[in-house]
Amino acid sequence: MPPVLLGESLLQWYADGHRDLPWRHTGDPYRIWISEIMLQQTRAQAVIPYYERFLNRFPTVEALAAADENQVLTLWSGLGYYSRARNLRRAAQQIVAAGGFPRDLDGLRALPGIGDYTAAAIASIAFGLPHVVVDGNVLRVVARVENDASDIGLARTRERFRRIAQSWLDTDNPGAFNQAIMELGATVCLPRNPQCLVCPLAAGCRALQEGVPSQLPVKLRRVEPLKIEGVLFVVRKGTHVLLRQREADARRMAGFWDLPAPGDLPDAQAGECFGEIRHTITRHRYTLQVVAARLSKTTAQIPRGPFQWFDAETLCRVPLSTTARKALKLADVL
Repeated sequence: MPPVLLGESLLQWYADGHRDLPWRHTGDPYRIWISEIMLQQTRAQAVIPYYERFLNRFPTVEALAAADENQVLTLWSGLGYYSRARNLRRAAQQIVAAGGFPRDLDGLRALPGIGDYTAAAIASIAFGLPHVVVDGNVLRVVARVENDASDIGLARTRERFRRIAQSWLDTDNPGAFNQAIMELGATVCLPRNPQCLVCPLAAGCRALQEGVPSQLPVKLRRVEPLKIEGVLFVVRKGTHVLLRQREADARRMAGFWDLPAPGDLPDAQAGECFGEIRHTITRHRYTLQVVAARLSKTTAQIPRGPFQWFDAETLCRVPLSTTARKALKLADVL
């Protein structure tokens, strides 16, 4: 299928019907930027409530720039990859200091937390600039349309696929094209069980013609997941629960509040097990037992160190780690 026809087919398919997502109703670079950062590593449906709450609290880039970091992290709590939230606030401060959003690809990429994909998304959707986006969905579409079994784990393959996708781009409607190709990868050209019968690119898909779409794309370099098991303590005092704050210089999630582990409270006495939670961060897969515990009679009312008692209302106003949030829900605290 010639690139021009491919682009036309995608745009027509997208215009005929697509998911109604809130960030598709705006051309505001601020709102597009917030959505694109939240959508990194997170499903669209899971992002919607976070997106709406975040914009209710920080409706403009000026509001975000003026926010306290703790406020931003609290609203981000549960989305994971918390460096994204810190980078949002830093970038907002730079945008305000510069007098507005940069309107070119290089200027966008220079902001904290914005890489090639996010810069191209903002540039095309907000400003109509002719830059294609390339993420896992787009790589998958390109690999199948071209029937190309090159390893997408290699930088040279990703760059070649980017050039192919760029050749397909409708330069009159780059924002719509980018949203269309991402929508195709998210809803039709799926990693498993691709819906080839309803794909607008089926007539030109070489992998479909060869009967191999499910075998593409190829990513050869795989890292085995690291499985980690542990225990989280739920320590109560009346209506309050004990949490431990991560150090300000922690490598991940600095300043967030966690449930204590047995090593944090060596004298605590374990009781009922509420069950287990599972959590994945990159290649680390955690399985954590959530256990009721009480402090020993010889222990002070609150242990030394970065511990604090919280009631249910206060818990909603501090940045909780995702594991703490899951565990507290399992223990019926949240």
